[in-house]
Amino acid sequence: MTTIDQSAPNQAAPEGTGRLLPQTGEEYLESLRDGREVWIYGERVDDVTTHPAFRNSARSMARLYDAFHTPETAGSMLRPTDTGSGGQTHPFFKVARSKQDLRDCVDAIQTWQDIGFGWIGRSPDYKAAMLTSLGAIPEWYGEYEPNARFWYKEAQEKVLHMAHAIANPPVDRGLPVEDTRDVFVHVERETDAGLIVSGAKVVATGSPLTQNIFVSHFMAPVQDKAFALTFIAPSAGKGIKYLARASYEQAAATASSPFDYPLSSRLDENDAILIFDNALIPWENVLVYGVDKVQEFGAATRWTARAILQSSVRFTTKLEFVIGAIQKAVQVTGMRDPKAVQAQIGELIAARNMLTGLRDGMIESAEPGPGGAMEPNQKYTRAYAAHAPGIYRRMREVAQTVVSSGLIYLNSHATDFSTPEIRPLMDRFMRGSNGTTALDRSRIMKTLWDAVGSEFGGRHDLYELNYFGQPEAHYLASFGGAMSDGTMARMEGLVDRFHEDYDLDGWTAPDLIAADDVRTIQP
Repeated sequence: MTTIDQSAPNQAAPEGTGRLLPQTGEEYLESLRDGREVWIYGERVDDVTTHPAFRNSARSMARLYDAFHTPETAGSMLRPTDTGSGGQTHPFFKVARSKQDLRDCVDAIQTWQDIGFGWIGRSPDYKAAMLTSLGAIPEWYGEYEPNARFWYKEAQEKVLHMAHAIANPPVDRGLPVEDTRDVFVHVERETDAGLIVSGAKVVATGSPLTQNIFVSHFMAPVQDKAFALTFIAPSAGKGIKYLARASYEQAAATASSPFDYPLSSRLDENDAILIFDNALIPWENVLVYGVDKVQEFGAATRWTARAILQSSVRFTTKLEFVIGAIQKAVQVTGMRDPKAVQAQIGELIAARNMLTGLRDGMIESAEPGPGGAMEPNQKYTRAYAAHAPGIYRRMREVAQTVVSSGLIYLNSHATDFSTPEIRPLMDRFMRGSNGTTALDRSRIMKTLWDAVGSEFGGRHDLYELNYFGQPEAHYLASFGGAMSDGTMARMEGLVDRFHEDYDLDGWTAPDLIAADDVRTIQP
């Protein structure tokens, strides 16, 4: 193997990038015009920022970067870097050292989620959850420590948008990883320049619109070093290809309009298949390359707790959006049994409040973790991860139940309102209750339909259901945590202490009165 030159300028902790603020929205868009190899509908995309499958989703992401440069939002978005650059960054891209740091992180995450209405699942701060481990415990990365330090600095100062690709294709998963060499990501050979890598990862959400890609072996046992790697891939690297799924954005643009599919039209994070075809991964992009290290990666970095904190803000914002849309929909529909409807909406509000409480618990019960980083409390992160998927599915059920056929009783296209032959009929027969016009009713219902009933909405249901794996895994983690941290011992201890107050002969506690004077059954 080629050893890393500790003196190389792109590996040792570099000088500052010279940036005082993160990139702008336009700089982000320009970075995507790099010749990356994205394929959709049988054609290679020339420019993802102008292609109808991606262009408005890219601009929705650019809005997040513009928030750093907008006075109304910059205050909650910017904190001093800890890299020596003298600049400012998104607080979630820094190692948190206190509970206040975590509160600042949540404020910044909330600002971004408000801009995306809770529908941007892989905003740049999601991957910051892992990137901060590079700054918290760079020494853990061993010979790749200089790389860890470099990428922590690079990501923080620019606020890089990085994709996340860890899932193997669902091919022969019952076999050892090494037996699926033709499919799974692995090293073909080592060169002086880096690793030559081939294989695929699936469900690389949003990857066609990212600036780098975090790739890692994950979970499955591995014995061959060729499969045991974690690296950051350049999005436009030679031999890196994206096979995009069908674009909801392009489908909406082709056959409908933003009025008809307002979410699909601009917030579609394309879940591409990521393929490495003899792609070069430079040595300075490698973080882990070894069996023992890659198996330890998740437990050592403990990045999932921070990822769940970020997710809790995003999910709650999305929940608030849909609750608001349901409330508007039932108001324009009219309610025959208002208490029954209000109770179901109230159920969702109660769930929202519970999740907010779990988020606060993550912060207020946080404790120092590896490298002294303040870590969200895992009791609360596990509880959130276990319950959120069921809440999302229940939310869709409530929307479909209380609004019912109102989600279907709609015109076909926005142009119907500009058609003089049918506009008077629409105004008369499609109006809502309480003086709501047909136009306003249609706007509300089409928004809710796109959220819970369209292909876009169905994809989000699947996304939330599998966001952090099966709920059972988090229930088991909660059980294991309770066994190891003394929580279960306390619970059992309550029962033991309760039993100490009595035995077969009656009360053993001196302050409780025996029943000798009223007992009908004598011993």
